[in-house]
Amino acid sequence: MKIIHDQAELIRYTTHADIERLCNLPASVPFQLRIYERNEVVLREGDALDGLYIQVDGRTKVSSSIGTGKSLLLRFCHPFALFGDIELIRGVAVQSQVEAVTESRFLYMDIRYVKAHLMQDCQFLNELLRHLAYKLQTCTTASRTNALASVEERFAGYMLTIRSEREFGKELQTPHSHEIASLLGTTSRHLNRVIRNLCETGIVNKERKRMKVLDWNRLDQLSNGLRYE
Repeated sequence: MKIIHDQAELIRYTTHADIERLCNLPASVPFQLRIYERNEVVLREGDALDGLYIQVDGRTKVSSSIGTGKSLLLRFCHPFALFGDIELIRGVAVQSQVEAVTESRFLYMDIRYVKAHLMQDCQFLNELLRHLAYKLQTCTTASRTNALASVEERFAGYMLTIRSEREFGKELQTPHSHEIASLLGTTSRHLNRVIRNLCETGIVNKERKRMKVLDWNRLDQLSNGLRYE
């Protein structure tokens, strides 16, 4: 992790509309501009929260693990995702690991400053609530879908969701089948079997690591209206 001390670069990010929605006077907030390299951990599950992180550039992934060491990929994040909000409100350790997929930049606010100056700020709390509500909605939708639908329906719904270009669809998008399997709550072997069946019926075409949908209408029928949104 590197801290950037270029004031002009810091101002460029803090004057963005998404930051101004979070803080009434962003110029008065002692932000740090932090850069994380590809594959570098931004927040480690189980660590004490040191501050709030607002992603302003790059792509990150969020995962959660269990005692056996297995981890579940939850989503990919883009600007202007907020990290640390759940832990701040609940007063708990970091709940999910955040890792940079590409070089990523964050505006960082020390937790002591947040608690001392922002926890009575209605504008800040309203924006915090908006982020929390979005996470609750998308996690509930994904959990319900993965529990009640077949893998074929989930995969069809996944492909149609990322095609829609809506916010959560972008957070699910990845070219790697093992990551898609994790997002859909299944195994790579099971997902590959589903994709092979779809190839045989002419709905998709897969060559090496590239896959193309040939018949969106039939894929829509297979999804039974299911979407991750």
